[in-house]
Order: sequence, then structure tokens, then C-alpha cells
Amino acid sequence: MRVKRIVTNIEAQDITAAKRFYEDVLGLELWMDHGWIRTYGSSEEMSIQISFATEGGSDTPVPDMSIEVDDLQAAFDGMKKAGFPIEYGIAVEPWGVRRFYVRDPFGKLINILSHEH
Repeated sequence: MRVKRIVTNIEAQDITAAKRFYEDVLGLELWMDHGWIRTYGSSEEMSIQISFATEGGSDTPVPDMSIEVDDLQAAFDGMKKAGFPIEYGIAVEPWGVRRFYVRDPFGKLINILSHEH
């Protein structure tokens, strides 16, 4: 047996609010819409990871989700322009990532990061 996919489910009273954050700013595609659930995705091949943490690193809270992007500055600028609250960063962390924390429309703390090369 092997894990084929991991899906994150976020409870939301208004699922249409996800569009501006996850589709318009982050560029995910709407893959499924049944009215009561919308699934956004990317055809980009990704690694499966689940992290368990006592803190978010650098004395920050544990984020609800981490999203790696190829252009951190563009993601940061897009979130600010769209009015989503930045709660931390942009910071260069000692473990080799640049990142910022932002709240999505559902109050979830999202860690958006890129690896330093």
C-alpha cells in the first residue's frame, strides 16, 4: 500500500471566498465544484508531506498550511494588493527558506515560502 494523494479540507461557510486567495492570487485552478465543495489544484508534480510541529520556527505560531511558490515576492505583493493580512515576514530563515505568513479568507494561517538557492 502507498499513499497516492493528500487533500487539505478547510471548513468554510462561503466557499466562493477561496477564489480570490487561492485562484486569483496563488494561481491554482478550480478542478471541481459541487456547490458544497470546491477543489483547487495544480498539475505541477508535488511531494507529499505532513508536518507536525510545536511551533512555526523563529518563535512563530504553527501555520495551518504551507505553500511553496516559485516567486515569493510576487505572492507577497499579490496578497498585499488583494488586502489579505500579512502576519509575519518576509523573513529569511536560518534553515534556508524565505517566507511570510498570511491569513486566508477563512482565518487560516498560511505559510508561503520559497527555498533559498
